Amino acid sequence: MFDNKRRGGMRRKKVCQFCADKAETVDYKDVEKLRKYITERGKILPKRITGTCAIHQRDVTTAVKRARVVALLPYSAD
Repeated sequence: MFDNKRRGGMRRKKVCQFCADKAETVDYKDVEKLRKYITERGKILPKRITGTCAIHQRDVTTAVKRARVVALLPYSAD
Protein backbone atom coordinates (compact mmCIF):
# COMPACT_ATOMS: atom_id res chain seq x y z
CA MET A 1 0.00 0.00 0.00
CA PHE A 2 2.19 2.84 1.27
CA ASP A 3 5.77 2.72 0.17
CA ASN A 4 7.99 4.33 2.82
CA LYS A 5 10.87 4.68 0.39
CA ARG A 6 8.81 6.86 -1.90
CA ARG A 7 7.15 8.94 0.80
CA GLY A 8 10.24 9.62 2.89
CA GLY A 9 9.45 7.28 5.76
CA MET A 10 10.81 7.79 9.24
CA ARG A 11 13.91 9.95 9.38
CA ARG A 12 16.28 10.45 12.26
CA LYS A 13 16.69 13.97 13.54
CA LYS A 14 20.15 15.30 12.82
CA VAL A 15 22.25 16.03 15.89
CA CYS A 16 24.24 19.23 16.29
CA GLN A 17 27.90 18.24 16.10
CA PHE A 18 28.97 21.09 18.38
CA CYS A 19 26.43 20.14 21.08
CA ALA A 20 27.54 16.50 20.85
CA ASP A 21 31.20 17.52 21.33
CA LYS A 22 30.19 20.00 24.07
CA ALA A 23 32.11 22.76 22.28
CA GLU A 24 31.98 26.17 23.94
CA THR A 25 32.70 28.20 20.81
CA VAL A 26 33.25 27.71 17.09
CA ASP A 27 36.80 28.72 16.20
CA TYR A 28 37.27 30.57 12.92
CA LYS A 29 40.87 29.30 12.69
CA ASP A 30 39.72 25.66 12.50
CA VAL A 31 39.39 25.64 8.71
CA GLU A 32 38.96 21.87 8.33
CA LYS A 33 35.87 21.85 10.56
CA LEU A 34 34.42 24.93 8.84
CA ARG A 35 34.82 23.41 5.37
CA LYS A 36 32.08 20.91 6.26
CA TYR A 37 29.65 23.80 6.62
CA ILE A 38 30.25 25.47 3.25
CA THR A 39 29.62 24.22 -0.28
CA GLU A 40 32.25 23.78 -2.97
CA ARG A 41 31.24 27.17 -4.31
CA GLY A 42 31.73 28.83 -0.92
CA LYS A 43 28.12 29.21 0.23
CA ILE A 44 27.23 28.58 3.87
CA LEU A 45 24.98 25.53 4.25
CA PRO A 46 21.68 26.01 6.11
CA LYS A 47 20.99 24.30 9.42
CA ARG A 48 18.31 22.05 7.93
CA ILE A 49 21.05 20.38 5.89
CA THR A 50 23.91 20.39 8.40
CA GLY A 51 21.79 19.61 11.46
CA THR A 52 23.36 22.25 13.71
CA CYS A 53 21.20 23.95 16.32
CA ALA A 54 20.27 27.62 15.95
CA ILE A 55 22.85 28.88 18.45
CA HIS A 56 25.74 27.04 16.83
CA GLN A 57 24.53 27.85 13.30
CA ARG A 58 24.89 31.55 14.15
CA ASP A 59 28.38 30.85 15.51
CA VAL A 60 29.31 28.89 12.37
CA THR A 61 28.12 31.73 10.15
CA THR A 62 30.15 34.28 12.11
CA ALA A 63 33.23 32.02 12.08
CA VAL A 64 33.01 31.45 8.32
CA LYS A 65 32.70 35.18 7.68
CA ARG A 66 35.68 35.92 9.93
CA ALA A 67 37.74 33.22 8.21
CA ARG A 68 36.90 34.78 4.86
CA VAL A 69 38.08 38.21 5.99
CA VAL A 70 41.39 36.78 7.22
CA ALA A 71 41.67 34.84 3.89
CA LEU A 72 41.53 31.36 5.45
CA LEU A 73 38.44 30.52 3.38
CA PRO A 74 37.48 31.79 -0.08
CA TYR A 75 34.48 34.03 -0.66
CA SER A 76 33.59 32.07 -3.78
CA ALA A 77 35.05 29.45 -6.10
CA ASP A 78 35.81 30.72 -9.56
